Amino acid sequence: MNEEFLYIVIIIALGYILKRIHILQEKDGEVIAKLIFKLTLPALVLVTFDSVEIQTNLILIPVIVVIYGIFTSILGLLIFKNEERELKGTFLMMSSGFSVGLFAFPLVFALWGIDGLTYFSMFDVGTSLLVFGIAYILGSYFSKEGLSLKPIEIVKRLVQSIPLMTYLVATILNLSHIKLPPMVIDVASTISAANIPLSLLLLGLYLNFKVEKQFVKPMLKFLSFRYGIGLTVGITLFMILPYDDMFRYTILIGLILPVASSPIPFAIEFKYSNESIRLIATVTNITILVGLVVLAVIGNFI
Repeated sequence: MNEEFLYIVIIIALGYILKRIHILQEKDGEVIAKLIFKLTLPALVLVTFDSVEIQTNLILIPVIVVIYGIFTSILGLLIFKNEERELKGTFLMMSSGFSVGLFAFPLVFALWGIDGLTYFSMFDVGTSLLVFGIAYILGSYFSKEGLSLKPIEIVKRLVQSIPLMTYLVATILNLSHIKLPPMVIDVASTISAANIPLSLLLLGLYLNFKVEKQFVKPMLKFLSFRYGIGLTVGITLFMILPYDDMFRYTILIGLILPVASSPIPFAIEFKYSNESIRLIATVTNITILVGLVVLAVIGNFI
């Protein structure tokens, strides 16, 4: 595993170096991200779910994730109640999601292979519901213009999420024991091979080690909240859940994954200030670095 993790770090570092020497720029990451979320990730999901058998207890994973997201949102409303309105919205958008498809998949594949991806795919189903449901609503509510959403808008966003729809279709096909034609799987397998290197390069492109002074205090408050709750709930569930190790590792690791990529486009849509957007970017980078360390440590004990 150490050698595989080293390869992962090298590819991430390559993305960062290519940015530093101006061969690639952060804006190039937008195109790469679209390729990942609209093409290579859905292809990987199809291949993964076609080659494994989903146990019925895995359906519980997205349920746990959604319940956890609701819990942290309610707790966040209490913890951050005295914060300025936009900062409160910023914190709550970041609290309700995890970077699974972009960050976790390459590392999980190195640790557990295709079986691990199945578990984390189910985790990502719950994450998608949180991101396009709770996080989107809270971000809109605490914007300067206030909540301007209708239920149909939330449903529309969920339906328009290609990864989420792919998860749902692939899960239904798997549980129904329906196999896609071999040609479809072969093409999807070829496309999915690009998912891991593209995801890792994208992480490197977005890495930024600069922390603006005014962000230190709010960043520390949010990180204490996120990791304090995530570790407490994750470790507790790891100890008490009566399921296999992979199930419990998925919950433990999943609840402390980096912030999802969605808060920045949401913040732009809701006309949050540039300061809030930079804060989200800074916190996201910190959680990526923490996530790398955590998975490296866990990998050495597996």
